[in-house]
Amino acid sequence: MIPKLEVTGVSYSYHSLDGETLALSDISFSVDPGEFVAIVGPSGCGKSTLLSLISGLIRPEKGEIRIDGIPLGESSPAIGYMLQKDHLFEWRTILANVSLGLEIRRQLDDSSRARLEEMLAAYGLKGFEKSKPSELSGGMRQRAALIRTLALKPDLLLLDEPFSALDYQTRLAVCDDISSILRSTGKTAVLVTHDLSEAISAADRVIVLSARPGQIKAVLSITFPEDCVSPLARRNCPEFSNYFNSVWKELRTYD
Repeated sequence: MIPKLEVTGVSYSYHSLDGETLALSDISFSVDPGEFVAIVGPSGCGKSTLLSLISGLIRPEKGEIRIDGIPLGESSPAIGYMLQKDHLFEWRTILANVSLGLEIRRQLDDSSRARLEEMLAAYGLKGFEKSKPSELSGGMRQRAALIRTLALKPDLLLLDEPFSALDYQTRLAVCDDISSILRSTGKTAVLVTHDLSEAISAADRVIVLSARPGQIKAVLSITFPEDCVSPLARRNCPEFSNYFNSVWKELRTYD
């Protein structure tokens, strides 16, 4: 099986008048189709930089990134990118906001509009199609941002701290919702987060990066019983604390 995502020997440095700062060094990993991978590490270790590289916003100085076996830049892979803020436009209705990507691509027609309305209903936003973002809770806004991203039918979804702006209770609920949505649609996802509990509760594997320059210190496979599928259920499983301690141990060791 060809991996959905392959990152091989990737390094990247930031350049300024003061010199060069190595952000990532010799990063290699792969993600299978339908897999959910979380990336954790100390602040400043290059987690968000790695997502920018995978999305094609910046290019690696060394190494290669492949999507479906094809080098990034030689094709136009369908990649969705959710950021920390929802970036909904306050002057547009929720339906108009989730339609934005399709509008830009000139793909908004009766069929795609009907599909958006079905997604709004499925994800708990039915009845808010004509509402403005300011009328929605933080969790509802994030679900709208997810629908806007999924509307473009991405094969790979990149999540950069998408729940960090929410209060703790809402964060738990929205993480549970979005994780369930992604698994039900079979999307391949890469999540960057500072929250170890979030990573362990949502992911199939957790990649631990070292302090800058970011290097892969450990890769932990996450397996829970069949009755512990959702992130909220996983947090109550006895295996959860063992995984948490394993990831924390890797983060506490900076050599």
